[in-house]
Amino acid sequence: MAKRRQFTDQFKAKVALEALRGDKTIQEIAAKHQVHPNQVSTWKRQTVEGMADVFSRGGKSEGPTEAEVKELHAKIGRLAVENDFLSEGLKR
Repeated sequence: MAKRRQFTDQFKAKVALEALRGDKTIQEIAAKHQVHPNQVSTWKRQTVEGMADVFSRGGKSEGPTEAEVKELHAKIGRLAVENDFLSEGLKR
């Protein structure tokens, strides 16, 4: 059995925008990018449905990025070590 192909968000957006332009048919776009025409139609529909969210959020993502979360976890770790060190100093 063949493995499922994983497509990046950028690839999906590129294909969906090409479909929204209307220069080519869904069949032509699907053949060009080697995906099923139903997939192109699905990505196009999801793009249209999700457009309102882009403007309602001001183009910003809803939550923190993964990099921000990692940075905050590192900061928490450093502060915990500092707290432990300082509390040991006060006990003496």
